[in-house]
Amino acid sequence: MSLSAAHSAAFRREVPQERRVWSIRDAAGFPAPRDAAGNRAMPFWSKPTRAKRVVGTVAAYRGFDVVEIPFSDWLDDWLPGLQRDGLLVGVNWAGGRATGYDVAPARIAEWFAELPGPISRAGGRTARRAG
Repeated sequence: MSLSAAHSAAFRREVPQERRVWSIRDAAGFPAPRDAAGNRAMPFWSKPTRAKRVVGTVAAYRGFDVVEIPFSDWLDDWLPGLQRDGLLVGVNWAGGRATGYDVAPARIAEWFAELPGPISRAGGRTARRAG
C-alpha cells in the first residue's frame, strides 16, 4: 500500500470517529492549489495533528491556522460547495510537499453515506483561496 493510500484509509477510518475534519487557512482564506493537470484541491485532515504537521513543515503553509470543521457541516455545506466550485478534496496530505490523494467531493460523500444519523444534502458555502 502506498503512503497516499494509507493516509486515505486513515482518513476514512478516523473522520467518523472524530466527527470533524480539519483544514488550514490564513488571512487570504483556505488554500486550493492546482496540481500539474490544473485541477484544484482543498486539503482536509482527519486529525489536527496531521494538519499541524503540514503547517509546521511545508514552507507554503507556514503561518496558516488549523481550523476545525464539524463533520455534519462539512458533509452538508462544504462538500456540495466544493463540487459546485469544481474543487477536489485533498485527503490527509502529508510530507515535505503536502501531497496525497485528491478525491471528488461526491466520492467522499459516498464514503460516509452509510454512517448513522441524518445527513442532508442541502447546498451550502465554501471559502477558497484564489491563486
